[in-house]
Amino acid sequence: MTQQKFKIKKGDKVVVITGKDKGKTGEVLRVLREKARLIVAGVNMNKRHKKAGRMGEQAGIISQEGSIHVSNVAHIDPKSSKPTRVGYKVLKDGAKVRVAKKSGEAIA
Repeated sequence: MTQQKFKIKKGDKVVVITGKDKGKTGEVLRVLREKARLIVAGVNMNKRHKKAGRMGEQAGIISQEGSIHVSNVAHIDPKSSKPTRVGYKVLKDGAKVRVAKKSGEAIA
């Protein structure tokens, strides 16, 4: 199976546009290209029961982020903080940058 290319990268600010966490925003922690999924901070939280491994390690129930499909999130426009699509623009110095379609602002 070939890996897809995404316009979303690690560290981007995204908003969930559909599903149980609709409207939540967060930063992309990991991109799982082979499964077309993302792990976003504070979104799709799952509980996990953890055993104490070594001496002094705490056992208990921990919350961690689950993955979410890339089609269920949208970039946040840096200017208006609203969902936007992403395009590309080639600058005069030859550098290719991602830009928000709504405002034309460059995405870091």
